[in-house]
Amino acid sequence: QVQLVESGGGLVQAGDSLRLSCAASGSSFSRYIMAWFRQAPGREREFVAVITWTGGYSDYADSVKGRFIISRDNAKNTMYLDMNTLKPEDTANYYCAASTTGAISEIKDARAYGYWGQGIQVTVSI
Repeated sequence: QVQLVESGGGLVQAGDSLRLSCAASGSSFSRYIMAWFRQAPGREREFVAVITWTGGYSDYADSVKGRFIISRDNAKNTMYLDMNTLKPEDTANYYCAASTTGAISEIKDARAYGYWGQGIQVTVSI
């Protein structure tokens, strides 16, 4: 099993940048595909970004492509999400998640992730 803890959220203005971190403990971090999801009030949880075991492949939701960068440091058991040019519509609770799936076709689906952090709030004001 793996335990996940997010940090780095907060209140920023539109156009600002923010870095989220996800610290993992309890199991071999490099075994997991890692992802970020987010959920805004009244909306379903949605995929944001994913990165595979050694960082060789990553993918993004269209809404964040070109603005967000996902990365991981397996030596530090940590994943990151660098969020740039933030918009008010990026306001949400952000969750990191870990999956042992080997199917690339599933990695944008929240149902493939068995481990979740508690979530951290990101608020972008106008």
